[in-house]
Amino acid sequence: MFSKMFHYLTLLISLYCLKTVFGQVSIEEEGSGRYTIEGRVFLLSDYRNNWQAQTRIHVNGGEYLGFVKKDGSFSVHNLPSGSYIVEVLNPEYSFEPARVEINQKGKFRARKVNHIQTSLVVSLPYPLKIKALGKTRYFQQREQWRLTDFLFNPMVLMMVVPLLIIMVLPKMLNDPETKKEMEQMQSLTKFELPEMSDVVTNFLSGGSSSSAATQQNKQKLKIKKRQ
Repeated sequence: MFSKMFHYLTLLISLYCLKTVFGQVSIEEEGSGRYTIEGRVFLLSDYRNNWQAQTRIHVNGGEYLGFVKKDGSFSVHNLPSGSYIVEVLNPEYSFEPARVEINQKGKFRARKVNHIQTSLVVSLPYPLKIKALGKTRYFQQREQWRLTDFLFNPMVLMMVVPLLIIMVLPKMLNDPETKKEMEQMQSLTKFELPEMSDVVTNFLSGGSSSSAATQQNKQKLKIKKRQ
């Protein structure tokens, strides 16, 4: 009985000593300008049971490491003040990284990582809540054959479009309204040109017979109009 009591007392004393040591270490870290980034990882509904063991937290590309607990929470210790990129690495899921900024007073600010527009700030809640975007695709999905690919083929269009024109144009010409429109367009674009014989005679005879040729042309035009 006395031996059991002695064992219990030694266990209590050892636990108390460990608690005081870790408490002093954390106080020393806070006093020396060292901080801890905390957060939680949320997966999709089809996750596996051992996903925590396969997940790692990388800060600044692996400069600092962290591990995920059973409830999905994580913490990365012993970080000085500065700007850090926090990434969650898992072989089956993809996560969006986050940037955490710690000032010299120990205040935390989290925002999205934007490498294109660095001035654009989209704030995130802290402690971090990192959700899975989806499963990681290591291979590109093979393209499937579709009927639209065949129809929009240039060679097929070159064969089909002329056939459609040949089939549709006669029906359009038989329509009386389209005929009238075509006749109006022809009348607008029709120009009466002088005959080649008159042009040649005017060129050979010179400017003296030009007036006679013009009179002859006028007479021909009057006759045509009367007809």
